[in-house]
Amino acid sequence: MTNKKKTTIVLFSGDYDKAMAAYIIANGAAAYDHEVTIFHTFWGLNALRKDENIEVKKGFMEKMFGKMMPRGAEKMGLSKMHFAGMGPKMIKSVMKKHNAMSLPSLIEMAQEQEIKLVACTMTMDLLGLQKEELLNDIEYAGVAAYLGDAEDGNVNLFI
Repeated sequence: MTNKKKTTIVLFSGDYDKAMAAYIIANGAAAYDHEVTIFHTFWGLNALRKDENIEVKKGFMEKMFGKMMPRGAEKMGLSKMHFAGMGPKMIKSVMKKHNAMSLPSLIEMAQEQEIKLVACTMTMDLLGLQKEELLNDIEYAGVAAYLGDAEDGNVNLFI
């Protein structure tokens, strides 16, 4: 039995700034030797999407969702001050100026720290997302698996 503290995060939001907060907290918790799980559901799944277009067979509705949702972490919008796409460009410029890590870099760091990145399979089915469209080296599970991780969690967040 392990005495490691556990942190679980449900990433529901598809907003760049909220996803950044989730990954900053997750990486910080891992650095403090927590066992960390980020459960990506609904719009939070966009953080796990690959940047490039992956050709997979889909129905009409699934194709529409795929076209409407941002493809990858770098294309996610801001929760406030989006300004038709200018807001994300401005915040990324400020982040670069202050040497802050980008969301894709934070996701890569999370994988290096062995943070468990989980894609919600029910939401994937609803939105028509397929494994080939998501990042490599992630896990796929339903809410029961998340609850199993969260049950023993010292910190449980919903972002």
